[in-house]
Amino acid sequence: MRPMPRVPPFDRPATYDDLVALPDIVVAEIVDGELHASPRPAPEHARTYSSLGVLIGGPYDHGIGGPGGWWILDEPELHFGRDVLVPDLAGWRRNRMPRLPATAYFPLAPDWICEILSPSTAILDRSKKLAIYARESVSHAWLIDPTARTLEVLRLEAGRWTILATHGGADIVRAEPFAEVAMELGSLWAD
Repeated sequence: MRPMPRVPPFDRPATYDDLVALPDIVVAEIVDGELHASPRPAPEHARTYSSLGVLIGGPYDHGIGGPGGWWILDEPELHFGRDVLVPDLAGWRRNRMPRLPATAYFPLAPDWICEILSPSTAILDRSKKLAIYARESVSHAWLIDPTARTLEVLRLEAGRWTILATHGGADIVRAEPFAEVAMELGSLWAD
């Protein structure tokens, strides 16, 4: 395992210049003024989000066997004021964002985010990042735990997250905001 680069302590909020100074081997974010650097995803984690990208992206982004109408992207960089977040996947309805931005980041909040939980990121994903997604009015969030083999489906209601469902194992699910197409959860897991 590669050693993680040390993120220097700051006596000030982190800036975008601090973020870009980190090596490309990390996923870097600024959350509530703090710089966070995480290792690239482990194979189990990468398998889950790659598989989910195919399951959701095919019918919703490319219109293959589904309704289309979305942009589904892996690891987009989201800029929300001073916060810079990188969810594992995010989706925008094309009627809200007809074209991809010309910038290397997205200033418009997505309609859906998915965080694949890992031991090193689960607390940050569940606490501070979900709070920022709520503040930015992201309407749906999925939290997937590849070790526990679970999917939590959340919807933003009156500024607060509501858990709509928790699915696990090899369940066949229809989950908001992608309920038109059934998805087999078992295809997300590494084995």
